[in-house]
Amino acid sequence: MTTTVREAKRALRERILTRRRELDATALAAAAGRLRDVVLGLPEVAAASTVALYVSVGREPGTGPLVEALSDDGVDVLLPVLLPGGDLDWARYTGPRGLVPAARGLLEPDGERLGPDAVTAAAVLLVPGLAVDRRGHRLGRGGGSYDRVLARQLASSPPAFTCVLLHDGEVLDMPVPREPHDVPVDAAATPGGAHRLR
Repeated sequence: MTTTVREAKRALRERILTRRRELDATALAAAAGRLRDVVLGLPEVAAASTVALYVSVGREPGTGPLVEALSDDGVDVLLPVLLPGGDLDWARYTGPRGLVPAARGLLEPDGERLGPDAVTAAAVLLVPGLAVDRRGHRLGRGGGSYDRVLARQLASSPPAFTCVLLHDGEVLDMPVPREPHDVPVDAAATPGGAHRLR
């Protein structure tokens, strides 16, 4: 990774995280309900029997209402379990009581581990991010966990529909700094609507 790309990513991350720290809890809760409705309105999600997503923490766009709605609709919901090397294992969502505190302030499912490749069974992959550009280049937190997941999905047949969940204003018209291993996503969903990318 070139220093220039690394520094550009770091600067953009800091700017977005600073803005996210200013979001208030009431606004975040209301936005989570709107985000749920936007995601459920995507035809790829409506047709999916298995969806992989994550449990939001802190000032991330709220996924709680979305996880519950998908589960209530009979969708098989896969949630990540962070492995020591930074890769992700997966387990089925069995309800809020099946979520346990984990490293880095995360909540993870406590059920049977299905293995890192289990994500390839999902027709839809909803991933976290800090920003995305109009070509689908996503800025993550820098740990590489979801870069591995997106690469695994891209190699599966057929690949899943991939969508990053963001706050309004985080779909950027300017290019997101990227590296050769970064895998673009198909779409972004924000509380204000869905954005088809690429």
